[in-house]
Amino acid sequence: MSDDFMLDTDDLQRRMDGAMGSLKTEFASLRTGRASATMLEPVMVDAYGSRTPVNQIGTVNVPEPRMVTLNVWDKALVGPAEKAIRESGLGINPQLNGTIIMLPIPELTEDRRRDLTKVAGTYAENARVSVRNVRRDGMDQLKKAKNDGLSEDDHKIWSDEVQELTDKSIAAIDAALEVKQAEIMQV
Repeated sequence: MSDDFMLDTDDLQRRMDGAMGSLKTEFASLRTGRASATMLEPVMVDAYGSRTPVNQIGTVNVPEPRMVTLNVWDKALVGPAEKAIRESGLGINPQLNGTIIMLPIPELTEDRRRDLTKVAGTYAENARVSVRNVRRDGMDQLKKAKNDGLSEDDHKIWSDEVQELTDKSIAAIDAALEVKQAEIMQV
């Protein structure tokens, strides 16, 4: 058994990368005081009898660092889109200009910035937990293989490889968190 055992490190890496991708999506939803088209991604509009993402009913643009605009394609959806943005919890007050909804991004207070850095930290910790769970799955596979006849040396080699993947993923998460926290605290 020991000669033909192969741990699927590509699968482990893919799953760890998935945790990082999820973290980036969560970070994109955090408002940093700067305009970003991704901040409207979670907003759903009642359109054509179903809940539709706001980016599927109009064009989202960032014409200025502190302004996001939504150019709604169908005039009938301007009201529902404005209502959805107002009720989304983003803390943005939409302003209408025909079929264009302008969203001025207000300055963040120091307390709000600190709160957002804590939220970013929580998101990063959740991603670290996901990566550690993937590591545990890999180690469990190795333990089972060792019980099935994998040599001690091969077990050590595979264990080191799983740990190396884990360390790289955790380092990437920590780096992304530092960048996001610096972006949030930037005035």
